[in-house]
Amino acid sequence: MIISHSAFAQLENRLDSVIINSIQQGEPGIALYIETNGKTIYSKGFGIADTDKESIGSKTNFRLASVSKQFTAMCILLLEKDQKLSFDDPISKYFPELPTELSQKILLRHLITHTSGIPDYEEIMDNSSSKQLLDIDVLSILKTQHKTYFNPGSQFRYSNSAYALLALIVERVSGQSFPEFMKERIFRPLKMKNSVVYESEAKIPHRSMGFARDNEKKLYANDQSSTSAIKGDGGVYCSLNDYKKWTHGIWQNNLVDMSTVLTRLNISIKDVAGSFYGPGWFYFDKGSPALFHSGSTCGFSTYSINIPSQKTSIVYFSNIAGNSEPFKKILEVLNTEGIRSPAEVFSLHQLTR
Repeated sequence: MIISHSAFAQLENRLDSVIINSIQQGEPGIALYIETNGKTIYSKGFGIADTDKESIGSKTNFRLASVSKQFTAMCILLLEKDQKLSFDDPISKYFPELPTELSQKILLRHLITHTSGIPDYEEIMDNSSSKQLLDIDVLSILKTQHKTYFNPGSQFRYSNSAYALLALIVERVSGQSFPEFMKERIFRPLKMKNSVVYESEAKIPHRSMGFARDNEKKLYANDQSSTSAIKGDGGVYCSLNDYKKWTHGIWQNNLVDMSTVLTRLNISIKDVAGSFYGPGWFYFDKGSPALFHSGSTCGFSTYSINIPSQKTSIVYFSNIAGNSEPFKKILEVLNTEGIRSPAEVFSLHQLTR
């Protein structure tokens, strides 16, 4: 779709209005990037990034939460491309310490498509401990489990446990730490110079801090939780500028041929008609996929819509937990302008728990 200069100005004003009306001056806020037909039509930040009152902009790094899963999945895809692993490997190959009832039935493809049925670590972790969990702690928790929720491969159930294990597989196969592998194989080739995987001691440039609202809707600092240091399921920090490079890398098949991968690796989701999950992405329409993922943590809300065939990308990062209402209004505005966005994204967001 081609947007005239006057329509472009009107669209910009409408989007500005949605965001300005959703946050108060001096509060944390939102960064929004929109590209259609390969042309950037909006890229702005509103609100503050941290308690030092630094303004949010296109360089501000947000915790991506579960939008990180597309990066974790890409690490696995790259190792498969290198012929260092197979999607049909049983995970017992990588985790001999897991009970065989669990590890011999679950294949790598089940982890990456959320069809493993592996127990959620959030449901069985020790909530009385204040110590932050790491991916290796998730493995320790899963060592005590001998049953899956269902027969692996038979249905979809979103799993943070699976993606924590995928990060560990990257380390065990590559011989590098997960952050090092991500930097060498994804961030550096795509020139995502300011993106990092969270580590407690690592400096994050232009870092935004997370906030949440209490029962009276008042904001309070809420950047970390006991699970915030787990890398594979949600540990990437990225800005609008760098995420645009990631999006273009997908469109141009700079790392892998994503359309081929989606054909080889997917599961139909019964709960949302016409939807699938591939490696790190929900999507609609196998022929011309509209990709989607969201993320939600104690202090951040993130959404990404990516339609490669239309060179359309809609990216929304907020450093406020549970801040989805402005994004819903943004999509309504875009739909009136003919910029396609899957209307069912919020039904898929509900599946991420």
